[in-house]
Amino acid sequence: MSERSAATGRRRLPPWLKVKLGKAGQSQATRELLQRHGVHTVCQSARCPNIGECFGSGTATFLLLGNACTRACGFCAVGHSRPEPLDPDEPARIAAAAADLGLSFVVLTSVTRDDLPDGGAGAFAATIGALRGRLPEVQVEVLTPDFGGDRGALAVVLDAGPDVFNHNVETVRRLQPVVRPQAAYERSLGVLAAAGELAPGRPVKSGLMVGLGETDDEVRETMADLRAVGVSRLTLGQYLRPSAQQLPVERYVPPEQFDEYRRWGLEMGFAHVASGPFVRSSYHAALDARVAGEGTLGP
Repeated sequence: MSERSAATGRRRLPPWLKVKLGKAGQSQATRELLQRHGVHTVCQSARCPNIGECFGSGTATFLLLGNACTRACGFCAVGHSRPEPLDPDEPARIAAAAADLGLSFVVLTSVTRDDLPDGGAGAFAATIGALRGRLPEVQVEVLTPDFGGDRGALAVVLDAGPDVFNHNVETVRRLQPVVRPQAAYERSLGVLAAAGELAPGRPVKSGLMVGLGETDDEVRETMADLRAVGVSRLTLGQYLRPSAQQLPVERYVPPEQFDEYRRWGLEMGFAHVASGPFVRSSYHAALDARVAGEGTLGP
């Protein structure tokens, strides 16, 4: 049988890539709640394969700064266009949605806004403040863009007191120009290092996708680079092409290799490594935060 499907033009999925659909009723209720509050999620905008499971359990990852990105990464399904002006009510709406969902752990991410002087850092800070005002005991993980390497913008986010700081390197050094043409590997490493310097003791997290053409040796090298700049939590997952407009999948990594990645990471000294075909930055983030066992800093 051909490796590629003539009907879809995509690689056939191996048997271990079985998407969990979750509870349909709860999933629909989550969608309706998010729509009612007028908030965006990366689950929907990026066409995450885990959306059924996560929405079915009543959780979501909020997408700040609108739904249009100023960059065009080769792996991402989020729309690339001229963004709308900032919405000053967005932080309050996200806080209200989180409260209605009953979340005790919230993950915030955003589109990249190179058009903004602070890259959107102020919106992250405002949303953390709105969440803590509405849900005083809530824990917050932020997954930020690189802010163009602006240390001042990064400090604005960290000063707001997120419990976990995350910035993804996404792929190995060699593939950065194809996968993230407007980003830079060294810049991302610099952001992660600066996060540890600006907020000592705050857990710093990063992640990468596999299946884009990298070798396992390159994966290991990237893991070592991340550990060297102070990253203590790591996620590794299979790249799955959101649509025909994104980069093709070059390989499907078997579960046993993801187990090997996890073993490498723990040997390198990471406090926690989530490694598996469906692992994403925010997938089971609350559970991972508990398992990691590191101290976190509040506001």
